Amino acid sequence: MHREGHVGAALLAYAPVGALTLALGFGTLTLLGAGGAVVLAMLPDYDQRVPGLKHRGPTHTVWFALAVGAVLGVLGGLSGTEHGLLSALALAVWAFVVGVATVGSHILADALTPAGVRPLAPYRDRHFSYDLARASNPVANYALLALGVLAAGAALALGNLLAA
Repeated sequence: MHREGHVGAALLAYAPVGALTLALGFGTLTLLGAGGAVVLAMLPDYDQRVPGLKHRGPTHTVWFALAVGAVLGVLGGLSGTEHGLLSALALAVWAFVVGVATVGSHILADALTPAGVRPLAPYRDRHFSYDLARASNPVANYALLALGVLAAGAALALGNLLAA
């Protein structure tokens, strides 16, 4: 998929996390997570800018998603230490989930294309492709973006409703 599709997929994946975060009363954190999902939506495609890395190779695996989640989890935990251990742990888990969900959504969106992905490589070489639309298909990309924006709007409404 292209940027629009990946941003939509990231917003779609983040929507339940955002709704819960907002319902718990963390509005600023909710916006930070949504922004983070949008910014990180294209991270796996940076493999195209690194010589020697195959596109849809290591950066399109669950291992990469877990690694990004772990890095964000550590950063989240460190940022919460000034508010105590419980806050640090909560922020670590939240940041981990945002990272894994965002990169995971990228992998899933690419699985919609004929080229597909090998998300368990190098341990399993199974290829996943739903062959629904080419990555360059503007209708598919904008449909995913619209779905993500709608999901984010629904999450905002639900989170506010539950917080009230």
